[in-house]
Amino acid sequence: MSTWDSRRRPDPGPPAAPADLAGMFRNLCRSSPWKWQSLRFEYWDQAFESAPTPGAPFVRAWLRRPGALRLESPESLVLHSTTGINDSRDDFYVSATRKSWLLPPHLVTPVYDDAGLVRRRPEAAYGEPGFGNGRFAAALDPVELAGNAPVPIEFPGSNALDIRKVRHGDHEGRPALEAVVAPNAAYRPIDPAAPLCLPGISRLRVDVGTGVCVASTSLEAGTEEYGHWIRILAVDEYMLDDLFLAQSMNLTDVRRHISWDIPA
Repeated sequence: MSTWDSRRRPDPGPPAAPADLAGMFRNLCRSSPWKWQSLRFEYWDQAFESAPTPGAPFVRAWLRRPGALRLESPESLVLHSTTGINDSRDDFYVSATRKSWLLPPHLVTPVYDDAGLVRRRPEAAYGEPGFGNGRFAAALDPVELAGNAPVPIEFPGSNALDIRKVRHGDHEGRPALEAVVAPNAAYRPIDPAAPLCLPGISRLRVDVGTGVCVASTSLEAGTEEYGHWIRILAVDEYMLDDLFLAQSMNLTDVRRHISWDIPA
């Protein structure tokens, strides 16, 4: 019987055999909501062979689930910052929509496999903040590459992707799973205008520690630049609300001496 850690994940089992890597890749693509709550990273909206080229445009990002996002240019210019992250909903909204009653993913328990990855996702309030196009949000929770649960093996082509080859690798110094894939008819991207996989063959890389799709590259002629690249800088850092607000809340720095004027 497996033991469980404080986040209700089973202890990882032995390393997966090559025949199990395709299933491991799919389960890893389902696991992001339960692997981290905040992420600091750099994002390039284009594909690279081994590393971003100097001068290629990118953004620096701070993301805290659920829904808090700050983006800066390389020159530290704020490009986007969420506001109203603590706004409440009125009575009519809460009573009129079923979705408003769904819990955040980290508050519900999925079905895990023996390696501590998510085999079946429960119903929850999924969704990552986006910027530019849907590929940004899809990369942070790449469930579109696997679907919410395994499909029956008696229905060929029911998986979102046909996984041709998968191997352990490295991405920016972090362990990753890399797969060469082709989308099937069952592939349903979150944003049809900006899928993680174009028709044909693509190479995908998913970070083992976070479940984030850190790189995608089309391997078809003429679309080699289609894809993205993410450099993860920190996971689960503490992030104050002030970081995500357009106007500073002017919180008091308790390290500074506060002088008091006392009338004579």
